[in-house]
Amino acid sequence: MTISEWLIFILFVQLLHGLGTWKLYVKANRKAWEAFIPIYNGIVLLGIIKRPKWWIVLLFLPIINLVVFGSIWLGTARSFGKTKMSDTILAIISLGFYNFYLSYFIDASYDKEYKPNTQSTIESILYAIIAATIVHTYSIQPFVIPSSSLEKSLLVGDFLLVSKMHFGPRFPMTTVGAPMVHDTLPFFKIKSYLFNDHREERETSLINKLQLPYLRIPGWDKIDRNEIVVFNQPADTLLDMNKFKPKRNYYKPIDKKTNLVKRCVGIAGDTLEIRDGYVYINGEKNKLPDRAELQFSYEVTLKQGHNFTRSMVNQLKDRYDITDGIYGNNGKIIIPAASEKAIKLFRKHPSVADLSRLVSPKEKPDPELFPQDPNYNWNIDQFGPIYIPKKGSTISINSTNYPIYKRLIGEYENNKIVQRGSQIYINDKPATTYTFQQDYYWMMGDNRHNSIDARRWGFVPFDHVLGKPVFIWMSIKGINDGIKNWSIRWDRVFTTVHSDGARKSYLIHFLLIMGLVYAFNKWRKHKKNKN
Repeated sequence: MTISEWLIFILFVQLLHGLGTWKLYVKANRKAWEAFIPIYNGIVLLGIIKRPKWWIVLLFLPIINLVVFGSIWLGTARSFGKTKMSDTILAIISLGFYNFYLSYFIDASYDKEYKPNTQSTIESILYAIIAATIVHTYSIQPFVIPSSSLEKSLLVGDFLLVSKMHFGPRFPMTTVGAPMVHDTLPFFKIKSYLFNDHREERETSLINKLQLPYLRIPGWDKIDRNEIVVFNQPADTLLDMNKFKPKRNYYKPIDKKTNLVKRCVGIAGDTLEIRDGYVYINGEKNKLPDRAELQFSYEVTLKQGHNFTRSMVNQLKDRYDITDGIYGNNGKIIIPAASEKAIKLFRKHPSVADLSRLVSPKEKPDPELFPQDPNYNWNIDQFGPIYIPKKGSTISINSTNYPIYKRLIGEYENNKIVQRGSQIYINDKPATTYTFQQDYYWMMGDNRHNSIDARRWGFVPFDHVLGKPVFIWMSIKGINDGIKNWSIRWDRVFTTVHSDGARKSYLIHFLLIMGLVYAFNKWRKHKKNKN
């Protein structure tokens, strides 16, 4: 919606509210006109139903306001004597139209003595959802590591707490959806939000007009090079990341795209290149933090008389911490992903005759990599150089770099960009330069041969950045192998994500603090009862 359309919509809702509640305001010894004044009517109603008046702020926060409205509708019904379960259900599922019933169809009287019952199951659930949604949306969000892309730094089965405050929390762009749920409702396997996903209809759809523009509260930190970041994938669906060709002309709003976690190896303003699998930034080899371990693929030749067996596979995986499997037959073994530390030890194995890292040569391009253009002969080990745009920076735009920057200028910065012959047109005007409106980043996995990352789908705009993982509160080994095979990695529970040096668990500290708090509360309760 445009600003004027939103204004008309809000005024219509206010008029509807006034018509449905002005008689209730009068019965509560307020003036009828107070039900029609935007914002002020909400403050007055919160006073009538004995809710905190600062809740008026929550009514303007997307997703959260849906739950707050439910609590207000429930409180209105109960303030006028309707406390039965049937009244509770009708007040909520009628989306506020139950107020018309209270105003025009019965002689409801205002209960001055009514106070919200925080022990009520329904109200307790609503309060809990409101509080949890505020934290989840604007402060801390849980996240589970699903793949081995950052293996050794973050393991499959690590449960993270992701801070949205560091880079600034985003306001939800999708205004109608289930709280604390991303894009799919658990168990039901259906969308958790209202949105028309088809590109041809997304601009004209009435549902899509309820989308809000991108807005972010400023954070206290910026994304540093080599920092681990959680973000929304640039591609529209997880299946589309590989070739970046949306299925069925399919589209998702930014805040509902799949969440991913990668390492930001290139920040805005950097020039990035990959040589033989190693990243170079502005001409210098990138140096990763202490806890990061690059993983590559290797080919192993066994000594004569030594064969590849299942028992050897299990032995090697456990001894050398190889998590992505081992394959081979006869005298050859392929290791898809292993750290340099593990390979250094593996070279000393008595069965190994030769061991070499697999590197794609420059002469072997991969057409499925970004920017999916035949003029760029890049592969996963030989890539770039490529400039990562910075907000306010201006580049020359031409037919050579058009494939690299067309999606940024068109999709991410909302311009119409086309190429006609050798000329580039932006918003139907010939263009030779372009100035970027936001920062971009280059996200990659440490598992260089088993990571779907920026080499396949390109740049990540800042408006896609979700937050910074700060803490591992639980870690389960074998989380994808069934609950019978689960085991807790106690050395990773309550550890930090970004600290340098050896990993340290703060579980004992947490348990000690919780014990002290519990003991203090018991002592205070005992003292109160004694008095």
